[in-house]
Amino acid sequence: MGRLFVVTLEGKIYSCKHCRTNLALYDDIVSKSFHCRHGKAYLFSKVVNVTVGEKEDRMMMTGLHTVSDIFCVGCGSIVGWKYDTAHEKNQKYKEGKSVLERFKIFGPDGSNYWVSHEAQVSGSDAEEV
Repeated sequence: MGRLFVVTLEGKIYSCKHCRTNLALYDDIVSKSFHCRHGKAYLFSKVVNVTVGEKEDRMMMTGLHTVSDIFCVGCGSIVGWKYDTAHEKNQKYKEGKSVLERFKIFGPDGSNYWVSHEAQVSGSDAEEV
């Protein structure tokens, strides 16, 4: 295996809850209104220090999307997914963006999001209205 290069971010940083590797900046949040199996999730315009898995079609709450799981380069934990293709016209804004599951990351203040008993366990990608 080759040398691991990790990007260090400055500012309000979201990081992997397992190894604290920097993943995204607060300023790159597009939406905080997403949900996943473990509760809240945030849509980011840019993430760093992730590897991208295989593309696959998934039927989500907002329609069919081609997505790839994303993994922390520091520890290999799955931290969310990347939208490759949105098949619905009104979902095209998601293409090229990534979702980080709040349950799997630390917030800028070091806070950890705990799964509540009310968290939805079916499907992902739902947006609050």
